[in-house]
Order: sequence, then C-alpha cells, then structure tokens
Amino acid sequence: MDLKDKQILLGVTGGIAAYKSVELLRLFKKAGASVTVAMTESAGHFVGRTTFEVLSENPVLSDLYFDTESQVKHIDIALQADVAVIAPATANIAGKLAHGIADDALTTTLLAVTCPVVICPSMNSFMYENIRVQRNLDILEQDGWHILDPDSGALACKTTGAGRLPEPWYIFDRVQALLTPKDLKGKKVLISAGPTLEAIDPVRYISNHSSGKMGFAVARAAENRGANVTLVAGPVHLDTPVGVNRADVTSCEEMARAMLENLPDADIIIKVAAVADYRAADPKGSKIKKRSKGRDLNLSMVENPDILKQIGRQKKTGQFLVGFAAETDDLETYAIEKMEKKNLDMIAANRVGEPDSGFCADTNRVTLFFKNGNSKEIPLMEKEQLAHILIDSIIEQMG
Repeated sequence: MDLKDKQILLGVTGGIAAYKSVELLRLFKKAGASVTVAMTESAGHFVGRTTFEVLSENPVLSDLYFDTESQVKHIDIALQADVAVIAPATANIAGKLAHGIADDALTTTLLAVTCPVVICPSMNSFMYENIRVQRNLDILEQDGWHILDPDSGALACKTTGAGRLPEPWYIFDRVQALLTPKDLKGKKVLISAGPTLEAIDPVRYISNHSSGKMGFAVARAAENRGANVTLVAGPVHLDTPVGVNRADVTSCEEMARAMLENLPDADIIIKVAAVADYRAADPKGSKIKKRSKGRDLNLSMVENPDILKQIGRQKKTGQFLVGFAAETDDLETYAIEKMEKKNLDMIAANRVGEPDSGFCADTNRVTLFFKNGNSKEIPLMEKEQLAHILIDSIIEQMG
C-alpha cells in the first residue's frame, strides 16, 4: 500500500538527529504522500527550513506570529492530517505535549490534531532514561499516541545507550503500517521465500536465481495488515520485515520441516519460495577436485520433497493455500495444472527471464488463477504494491 493522497504532518525538533528527518520526508514523498513540515526554532539550527520547503513542496510552519501564511493555516494543517510524526522528538517536546503546553507553532498545531500521532524520542541516553522523561512518554502513550522506542548505540554526545533516532526506513514502515487497514488482524500467515541451496560438496551447490524479494514483500504487507507472520527464508541477503518472525533455512529438506512444523496453526499459507527440484544423490564431505583434461564429471541427482504438494495434502478445512509458478512459456497451462495437482486455492504465475519482472527485479507482473476457475491479470508494478493486491485477492476469495 502506498501513501498516495495521505496528508502527513512531520514535526521536527532541535536534536542532532534532525538530519534524518530529511530522508524520512523523502520516503514519504516517494510513496505519494503530501507532507507539511512544522519545526521548532531550535530545529532550524540543525536543518534549515529551506531544505524542508524544497523537498516537501509546501511552506514550512515555524512561527505563528511572523509567518502570515501560518496564522490560521496551522489549524487547517492539524485537521487535514492523516497522521502526525514527530522525528526527532526531544525531551523538551515530550514534556510540553504531555502537559498540554502550546508555546510555538509545532506544539500549538499538535494540540489541534485529531489523527494518530507517532512520537520518535531521540536524546542522550541518561536524559531518555530519566524518570521524568519516561513519565511524560507514558502519559502520551496512555493518551493513545504511538511511541517508537529509540535505537541503542553510540550517540553524538560520546555516550552509548538508548536514545538514537530509529532509521528513517523503520519510521516509514511503522507509519505505513499504522495507516494500513488491519483486515488480517488475528490471522496467522505462513510464507516461504527465496531459493534453497543443495550442497554438492563443501564448496559447490545447486540453486537458482531467486532473490526472495517477492516473498519478503508479501510478509511485510501481511504484517502491516495486522497478521501474525512467520517467514521461512532460504539463503538471501534481505533484512527481516519489521514485526515478522523469521526462520532461516538452507536446503529443501530444511524448508519442508520448517513449513510443515508451522502449518497446523496457519490460516493462510503463501509459498513464494523457488525450491530446488533436485539435489545431489551423494553430496561429498570434501571438495571434489578437478579431473584431468578431457574427463567429464557425472553428477547423480535425486528428486527433492515437493513441499507444496505435501502442504496441499495436509491442509485443513479453512486453511487457504497459495502457490507461485515461475515459468518461461505456457504460463496458463502450467499454472492451472499445478494448482489442480497440488490442491491450491490460488496460484500466482509469473514469466521469468524478463529484465523487469521475475527473480531479481524490484518489479513484477503476474496472473492470478483461482480454484473457482476465474483469473486476474496484474500489470507490471513494484513488488511491494503487488503484495497488497495479492492479499486483497486472498481476502476476497476467503470471503
């Protein structure tokens, strides 16, 4: 889900981490949101208002008395906002907001908002742990505002501990999740992603080009929509989506065990992983040395377990099973055949080998085939968007 047409109020206060607010603003804009920045006077010592005005394409709210544009407009901004995000939020701003103090443009505007508010504390670790600061944050949380805990690590003040502003991508993810309908709340979703790696010897292996991007996008989308998500991931170089339970595996047999162990509790199973169909019959314990010139190496292969077929046999009434079919030709024929043979409720078929879709691309195009005989073509789009459309279709089919 993108943030198109969402109105975001971004509050910036006087902390060294204010530079991260610039990147957060860029993420919001890239997702299609309209962003208005309200900043304190002290924030201007770290990042100038011109930077925020140019990137947001909106006037910055910074002074209620000398900025004629802001004298009435701050109430309009407050009431139009779909979400307000204060990043960074200093100890000072937390104290003011907790006690209803409105003595500048930002605090005055925030007292008028009726939308969800996200507070991102950022300060010296001793300040953050101070009982008064914690009390103020507790008051805000009890009032229904959302507090994002700061990261721990080395701080600009030469101390180490909790107090670092979370990375912009994390704040963006949590804001996006906050604005996403929770139509999967209470559901348990089991997802597989990435390739499997089948050893030939300690150095070599059999695998495929799957990057895991599609499966990870589906896991993130499901978590954003309120699901309890378990992600079984083959060997990929991707960060775990926020809030997702991840189990890392290497081989097909390991993935099969992990999927079948989690199957009984799952309401929805989405098998996106590109599992190796075969493995070496006799993987060696030491490296196979290159033979003399002119002598070929014959590798004996055996078939791997068919994870999707096993799940299809074991699924219970009420469980919804989705598969993926990566094909180079005869897309519809192979997809429908796979859906029928493996007792799927739905299958997403995509043509691989094209530069803008398939394994390693950030975009994808698929055709969805359903057990009732219907189908739906999804045009080329970002995998993050496609993941939500996939979930929309699952929810529709589940009724």
